[in-house]
Amino acid sequence: MKLVFEWLSKVWNIVLKVFTTKLFQLGTQELSLIMIVQLIVMAIVTLYISRKLQDVIKRRVLTRFGLDRGTREALSSLIGYVLTVLGFLIVLQTAGINLSSLTVFAGAMGIGLGFGLQNLTANFISGLAILFEKPIKVGDYVKVDDLSGTVEKISIRSTTIRTNDGVFVIVPNTSFLENNVVNWSYEDPRARLRIPVDVPDESDPVIVTEVLLEAARKEPEVLPSPAPEVYFKGFGDGMDFELLVWIDNPPNMESIQSSLYYLIEEQLREQGIEHAEPQRDLYIRNLKDLEFLLQKPQQTGAGNGSYSQEESLSNKAVPAAKKNKVKANSRGKLTLRDLLRKVSYFEKCSDSDLRHIIQQGYRQMLKAGDIICEENDPGDSFYIILSGLVEVFVESIGKRVATRKPGEFIGEMSLLLGTPRTATLRALEDTILFVVDRENLKSLLAKHKDLADQISEELFTRKETLEQLGIKVGGTQEKQTGTNQIRQRIQSLFGI
Repeated sequence: MKLVFEWLSKVWNIVLKVFTTKLFQLGTQELSLIMIVQLIVMAIVTLYISRKLQDVIKRRVLTRFGLDRGTREALSSLIGYVLTVLGFLIVLQTAGINLSSLTVFAGAMGIGLGFGLQNLTANFISGLAILFEKPIKVGDYVKVDDLSGTVEKISIRSTTIRTNDGVFVIVPNTSFLENNVVNWSYEDPRARLRIPVDVPDESDPVIVTEVLLEAARKEPEVLPSPAPEVYFKGFGDGMDFELLVWIDNPPNMESIQSSLYYLIEEQLREQGIEHAEPQRDLYIRNLKDLEFLLQKPQQTGAGNGSYSQEESLSNKAVPAAKKNKVKANSRGKLTLRDLLRKVSYFEKCSDSDLRHIIQQGYRQMLKAGDIICEENDPGDSFYIILSGLVEVFVESIGKRVATRKPGEFIGEMSLLLGTPRTATLRALEDTILFVVDRENLKSLLAKHKDLADQISEELFTRKETLEQLGIKVGGTQEKQTGTNQIRQRIQSLFGI
C-alpha cells in the first residue's frame, strides 16, 4: 500500500511540474500551462456572461424604448462586442499581464493578420460599417445581386438572409458594401411593381387600359394610393402595355404579381381580347413549283360549285393577325368608356381624354338597396352615376330630399366642403357608379376645369336646398358669396 502512495505521489509531482513549469514570458508575467488553462476558462466564462447580458439588454431593456427590430439587433450586437472586449481586458489584468507590454506584440500580430486574413478583416470592417450606418437592418427585405430575401441576422463577419423559399443564405458583409443592394424596406416599405402585358394590334387601347386598372383594383394587396397607372410602351409582336401598381409588402411581391396576372387574364378574356402572338415572315424559294400547283383546278366532292387549289391555299393562308382579332364580348358588358359617353359632360371627349378619366377612377356595381355612404360619414370619394337611380335621404329629418339619375354626380358636398356626409346615399335599383377618390380628383379637375365649374354651380344649388330644409352646411360666408366661394375652396383644396 505504501508503494502505491509513493507511486501516486511521484505521478502528482510530475503532473504538477508539467503544469507549473514556465513555458514563456509575456511582458513581465511568466506563463505556465495551468495559467493558460485558467485564462481559457475565464475567457469562456466572460464570453458566456457577455452573451447573456447582450440577450437581456435586447429583450428587456431595448424593447421598452419602442425601437424597431433592426435597431434593437444592431445596438445589442454592438453592446455584446463591447462587453466581450472589456471582459477579455479584465481577464488579462486579473491574470497579472501588463497590457502595455503587449503593444509591440499586438502590432506585429496585426500586420501579420492584415496580410494573411485580408478577407476576414474586410468582412469585419464591413460588419461594423453596417451596424453603425445601418443601410440594412434585421427584418429588411433586400436584394443582393440575384439573391432576394429577409435579413435575419447581422454578425461581425456575415449576414444571414432567408429567401422566399425558406432557405437561409450566409452572405459576406463585403457584398453589401461592394455591390449594388436594393433595400425594399429602407425608410418607406412601399414599392412599385411593373406588370408587362402584350395584346394584339387590333385591341382598343382604352378598353385595355380599363381592363388593367380594373384588375389592379381587384387585388387587395395593391394600394389605392398612389393610384394604379397604365403606360403604353410601344409596338412589338402586338401593343405593349405596362401596369404600374404600388404595394407595401415587398416580401409578397411574387405572389402579388401572380395574382395580378390571373386577374388580368380573366378581365382580358371577359372583353374577348387574346394575347399577342409572335409574327414571323415566310420566304418561299420554289415559287414556280407553287404556281404550277395553283394552276391545277380541283373539284370538290360536295355541292355544285368548284374552287381552285389557289383558292384553297389562300383560305388556309389566313394572316396570323386575323387570329388575334378582338372577339365580341360574349357577356355584352358595356365598357366604362361607353358608360362615360352617356354622361353629357363626357359625351364629346376624345378617346385620349376618356382614357385619362378612366385612370382617375373605377367602376362600382351596386344592387338595389345597397348603401353607398351614410350620413355623418367622412367624405373621401366623389361619384358619377352611370346607370340606375340613387336616393338622397337625410336621416336627421327623416326625408328623401332628391333622387339622382344617370349623368349626375353625388358625394361632392362633403368632399369639397370638408364636412361630414349630410345625407345617406342608397341605390334604388341596380346602379353603376364611377368612383373618384380624393387623391385622384385633383388630377381630374385640373384637366377638366369646366367640370370643376359645373360642380361648383350644382354644389351651391344643392347647398341652398339643404339649408332651406333647415340643414346647415358650411359657414355663413359661403352662403353670401355663392359659387365664387366654392370655386375658391376647390382651388385651395386641389391647387387648380
